[in-house]
Amino acid sequence: MIAFLDIWYAVPLIVAISLVYGATRHEEMRPILHYAWQMAVWLVGFVVILGTVVCVIDWML
Repeated sequence: MIAFLDIWYAVPLIVAISLVYGATRHEEMRPILHYAWQMAVWLVGFVVILGTVVCVIDWML
């Protein structure tokens, strides 16, 4: 249960990465936030897929 709660440390990291990456691509706030949202969704999806693969591999071994 404690390890599951550690995932909350990823939330500020994903927000920061998305905003900084969006700000490097655009100068106006609306495109930055739109691109940051897309980046955050992509990162969360990537983390979920990677976590699922690791769990399946762990279950198989």
